[in-house]
Formats: sequence, C-alpha cells, structure tokens
Amino acid sequence: MIARLKGVLDEVGLDWIVIDVAGVGYQVFCPARVIAALPGVGEPLSLHIETHVREDHIHLFGFASARERECFRMLTTVQGVGAKVGLGILGTLSVDDLTTAIVAEDKALLTRADGVGPRLAARLMTELKDKILSLNGEFAPSVSTAAPAVDVADAAADAVGGSVSTDAVSALVNLGYGRAEAYSAVNRAAQALGDASDLDHLIPAALKELSQ
Repeated sequence: MIARLKGVLDEVGLDWIVIDVAGVGYQVFCPARVIAALPGVGEPLSLHIETHVREDHIHLFGFASARERECFRMLTTVQGVGAKVGLGILGTLSVDDLTTAIVAEDKALLTRADGVGPRLAARLMTELKDKILSLNGEFAPSVSTAAPAVDVADAAADAVGGSVSTDAVSALVNLGYGRAEAYSAVNRAAQALGDASDLDHLIPAALKELSQ
C-alpha cells in the first residue's frame, strides 16, 4: 500500500492532482481544502496517502496530515459515507471543526459539508461520537493547554462535583483540551444546565463553552 508520496506537483484538476515522483505521475484525489493550499505547479509536495484497491481500479486519496487521513478512514466506516462524501466533508470542515461538531452534536455545522443531510449528520454523531472520545487525543483540536495559577481541580470540584463532571472533563482532555480549561468549561456548562447536567448534555454544552 502507498502511505505517502513526496515529489513535485505536476498537474491540478478540480478534485485531483498529479504528483511526479521520480518520473512517475500519480493521480491523487484530494479534499478541496488540500487543493486550495497546494503550492504552484513544479513545486515540491508531500502528501499522506490512503489507498483504495478495488477489482476495477486503484484510487489514491491525499491529505495534508496523517491526522486528516485517519479522520477520512473513520468517516468512511459510516454507512452512506464513501470516499467521495468523505472528501467532501473534509473539503468543507477542518478536522477540528468536524470532530467538535460530532461530539457537540452540532447538526447545523455538519450539514454544511457537501453530501451531508440531516439523516447522515445524525448517523455521524451516533456512530462516531464515542469513537472520537475514546481515541485519547488523536483528533485533539489545536488549543492552548496552559493552566492558570489557581487550583482549578478544587474549584471545579466545589462547583460541579460528582462522577458525571469527572467523566466530562476526562472526555475533553481526551480531545486535547487542557485540564484547566476543561474543568472551567464543565463548571460553566453544569451551572447553565442545572438539573439537566447528565453526561450526554454536559459534554456538548462544555464544548460550546470552549468554542465561544
């Protein structure tokens, strides 16, 4: 299997490119975000590759990072998401936006992606939310993890407390957020939700706090 290609950009199409590697041209299908960020023709280029082998063809799909490629793989495990739809989703949403939208159950953001209607958005949230939360930060958003000087653990325990808040904080940390900001967001979300602060409501609410 081809996992990475490093060469020179030779040609650019609507949703594909040709990368010249030692005189061999490889056609690679890419998300629109990747194509928009390409260097000029003749310039060096390196892409992470997902290879799909079928009876009648071999297709290569190119991504700017291994993280983006892994997200594509995860998307295509969902019924109704083939390679074309997966590329359309990643062409519209960054990995950070996509994973946050799934965990926060933000259907409106998901349906902005090409090929994603309300039903598919619901399926993405149902099938991928727990998987994303269990990946220990593999799809972590690019956020600051600096902790304030105060003991945020004690402060959050006083304000939130209980295993539900602990689980919510752990979920946010697994997504790549700093423990301090996770505690703070869970605290604010729990106060806003009141009696409705079970885990299924608390995590999306805390993510919305972090996105503000």
